Amino acid sequence: MQYMLLIVEPQGQRRTRTPEEGRAVYGQMLAYTESLKARGVLLESNSLRENSARLKVRDGRRSVTDGPFAEAKELVGGFFLLDCPSREQALGYAAECPAAAWAAIEVREVGPCYE
Repeated sequence: MQYMLLIVEPQGQRRTRTPEEGRAVYGQMLAYTESLKARGVLLESNSLRENSARLKVRDGRRSVTDGPFAEAKELVGGFFLLDCPSREQALGYAAECPAAAWAAIEVREVGPCYE
């Protein structure tokens, strides 16, 4: 089974860190990524920048709004896609993530949208 760990962090949190703090946090996340690779459960991972765009297509018309969005208090700052046998195991990997100390880790099973 596949599970996605979404790193949901407060909007603007990254800007409060000094460059040294940012590099230290990034180093922790890279080490965590390597540990998931070593255990053979990591399929993909990456961090996401704060800049974004929201796209809608209604009645054939495309609408694009650039973010960040004022109404958003949180943003998805990164993700890990894991291959593991159970939700409990995915939650265990999420608990090991250093970002759990400053963000929320949302664990979602990957599957068809019609179920």
